[in-house]
Amino acid sequence: MVVRASNTTMIDVSYVQCMARYNRWQNDDVYRVADTLSDAERRRDRGAFFGSIHATLNHLLWADRIWMSRLADTAPPGGGIPESVSLYADWGDLKRERKAFDAVMIDWADRLDAASLASELAYYSGAIKAHLRKPKWLLVAHMFNHQTHHRGQVHCMLTQAGGRPGDTDLPFMPT
Repeated sequence: MVVRASNTTMIDVSYVQCMARYNRWQNDDVYRVADTLSDAERRRDRGAFFGSIHATLNHLLWADRIWMSRLADTAPPGGGIPESVSLYADWGDLKRERKAFDAVMIDWADRLDAASLASELAYYSGAIKAHLRKPKWLLVAHMFNHQTHHRGQVHCMLTQAGGRPGDTDLPFMPT
């Protein structure tokens, strides 16, 4: 991470590339562990913000697609946050789409340039029903932070269900 004055970027392209790969590594692990559970266990309300493992993983993919539609002009998912938990009803479809979209995010990160990262992005937030204009680097950092936040909830739910997720520490990511 590069820290600069407040009117320029505080992250660089290599950070974005690293976090895109971290996202894939962690998604591969939580999906691997979730795959060992029955469908009923994945859908069981465990008291998390979005209730179940399945719903939270749906929300994560939905949110990544929303942010990438803004950052990389990919197709946005339909619906808003309330619908995000039901993006894919079928576990196999959700797994397939997650894996495919992680590849899209890595490809975007690998093509990202410093000038784009330093620019601003104007967008409409359905969450707060307002038009916003923010530094793109801040929104990229938020996207990765959002992933980690909800994936942490999934990690906890998997552990409660008897699963054994692997390491989550960034320095332990395979290279």
